[in-house]
Amino acid sequence: MPDARHEWEQYRSDEFARASRVLTHRGFMLDEHQPHTEGERFLLSGHKLVLVGSKDGARCIMKVSSDERGKEELRYEHECRHTLHNLDFAYRPFFSPDELAYFEEEGVLVLVTGFIEEEKAFLAHTTEEQFFLALGAFKTQEGVQATTYRHAQTIKDVFGIADGARYLSDFHEYGETVRTASDPEANRVMQEAGAFLTDHAVNIERYTGFLTHTDFVPHNLRIGSGYMYLLDHTSLRFGNKYESWGRFVNYMTLYNPELESALVEYVRKNRSAEEYEALRLMRVYKLGFLLAFYARSYGKTMGDVQELARIRIAFWTQALKAVLADTQLSKETIEAYKENRNRLRSDEEKQRQKLLNQL
Repeated sequence: MPDARHEWEQYRSDEFARASRVLTHRGFMLDEHQPHTEGERFLLSGHKLVLVGSKDGARCIMKVSSDERGKEELRYEHECRHTLHNLDFAYRPFFSPDELAYFEEEGVLVLVTGFIEEEKAFLAHTTEEQFFLALGAFKTQEGVQATTYRHAQTIKDVFGIADGARYLSDFHEYGETVRTASDPEANRVMQEAGAFLTDHAVNIERYTGFLTHTDFVPHNLRIGSGYMYLLDHTSLRFGNKYESWGRFVNYMTLYNPELESALVEYVRKNRSAEEYEALRLMRVYKLGFLLAFYARSYGKTMGDVQELARIRIAFWTQALKAVLADTQLSKETIEAYKENRNRLRSDEEKQRQKLLNQL
């Protein structure tokens, strides 16, 4: 099987040449260093490039693709942005960078948005500040709920709607993917997790119909002028209100366990027992997705990157066991994983992570 990194490097080179020609013709200037195309980005970017540059002195982000699958993703993002800002039942403001250009030239589709300057990155704020920023963002999403047939008709063809059956079906697929990674412990825990979701499916369905973001993590957000801006619109859908919470809290297991604990305790103490269980269910669901992602990565990589996928499967399996037991991972487990992860990362990836303020 061809190594995914080599395939990406060839795609990146060809696509950058095409995009650079088109963007230059339109008056855009590209930065010499393009961090969003480097390191482990090859596992994430699919069939598009995310480029940094400027036009007329204003900083901007340019997403480009000449591949039909990549173009479809950009068309979807464009439609999501416009639909979201015109929902007549979205009562709370939802901040996102302005769309500056959207065009196709020489077979290259381009979506340009403004660059949000950050005074400091999300993880550089105090834990208390992170808590209130995150809580405000979750409440913003909870304020957008499809409660009528008309609402559902407005959104179903754009964002998609995930109900309880969809979550269970997805998780079954994740379990099948994890089996291919030949990790018996991961497979066993995924089976236990699948039974947990099935046994409590009523609480998955009970809280569907809300705007949610399937990849709600700090590198998809920016803090500017006191507001949190959403960068990735392709991960929006209507589903369980705790799906964004689940992804975010799981992320903080690794990057800020104190915030993980604070958000979990907030739901436990301030919301119903059913809602607390819904949060746990969504954490389990999102960990299944993460394990499936690394199982796929394991099968299409080699060397240190493949070994990195293996230890990630082991680590997130431990995280899944902790959520099923309603506990937290120990500091020792987290630090041991970070040490091994950093040992296996390339210098290029370390630089990319430093830019994302995730080291």
